[in-house]
Amino acid sequence: MFGIVRPCRHVLCKGLYADWLGHLCGLCLALRDEHGHLSRLVTNYDGLLVSVLTEGQSPASTSRRRAAPCALRGFKSADVAQSEGVRLAASVSLLLAAGKVSDHVADGDGVYARRPVAAGAARLAGRWSSAGTAMAGTLGFDPAPLTSAGGRQALLERAPAPGLRELTGPTQDAVAAAFGHTAVLAGKPHNREALEAAGRGFGRLAHLIDAVEDLAGDRASGAYNPLAATGTGLEEARRHCDAAHAELRAAVDELDLPRPALTRALLVRETGHAVSRAFTTATATATATATATAPPGTGTAGTFAGTPGTGHPPGTGHPPGTGHPPGEPGAPPRRPRKQDPGGLLSLVCTTLTCCTCGLYRPAWDEERDSSCCGRFDCSGWDCCGNCGNCTSCCPGEDGCCCDGCSCGCD
Repeated sequence: MFGIVRPCRHVLCKGLYADWLGHLCGLCLALRDEHGHLSRLVTNYDGLLVSVLTEGQSPASTSRRRAAPCALRGFKSADVAQSEGVRLAASVSLLLAAGKVSDHVADGDGVYARRPVAAGAARLAGRWSSAGTAMAGTLGFDPAPLTSAGGRQALLERAPAPGLRELTGPTQDAVAAAFGHTAVLAGKPHNREALEAAGRGFGRLAHLIDAVEDLAGDRASGAYNPLAATGTGLEEARRHCDAAHAELRAAVDELDLPRPALTRALLVRETGHAVSRAFTTATATATATATATAPPGTGTAGTFAGTPGTGHPPGTGHPPGTGHPPGEPGAPPRRPRKQDPGGLLSLVCTTLTCCTCGLYRPAWDEERDSSCCGRFDCSGWDCCGNCGNCTSCCPGEDGCCCDGCSCGCD
């Protein structure tokens, strides 16, 4: 599964996590029921936001059905969402996955450079695109912004000197259309303008975060990256992300949401975590790369008087035998991480990660070199340090509105 909004039970209140899991499993089962088991590979975290938004605008909870035990839930049964919002999320997920696979085929990325693989992937993408378009039609949703996004993006990438905001335009329009249609499904047409604004903010943020995460790999492989193409450094990219997040937050604040808790937790708080996670990893990678390519004896932090070439002021540095903490200038560089190949291979490996509760991590995963405890904590944060954040996912200042805080490490 892919997406930038990846919460877990350590950072969501107990009731909200159960609701989120119900939407995720509902999306997976809707894909299976209408399009077969193979289509479950397109299940993604960001696609289910469409289902969450539809329920958030409804006074009553989305209808649920009891699902059988599943390996991804630790062989436990669960009550999963069943609604038009879930079906819209399934349609969007199919169309997004079709576009992603088609893009890999067109660029000849990794295994897609092989003709048999490219031919099979192209046929699969066409089948997913047709299925997503047909499902969208039953919901009164015009999928044109999603189906045309890939072609528009390719044209922009070939255009002379496009701006960064212009490059994120197709993604913004696609997400805005999907978010906006949830107002139609929920019977709240007055929310449509704010939902489209939220979609543009989220689409821009997702595109930028994807570019930040792929920057090092794209530079190494020579692949197109909007940050490298526009000469945007990490500091400037962070400002763009913060601005997009502020726009997203403002749009969510304008929504009429009878059930706002999960929507705010995912679209406001978890997107903020996604930004921090992406830039922490990108900065550490850039530092390690700079250290590895620096001339011997020069360091990367400059030269102080009295300690030539060490990068530390006189009298400082690390005690003998301790070395440098990971990520600090002078530390041994981490093993270069492979580039995510995308497509089916990426989805299968991510599914295997879920089946093993995070113990297995593919070569391109940011947690591959972490300890077992680090791998199990899929939030990327200290799971025992988030207990004080329980109220941040709920409106009001008087405490948590949920069933409790699931911050335990058990």
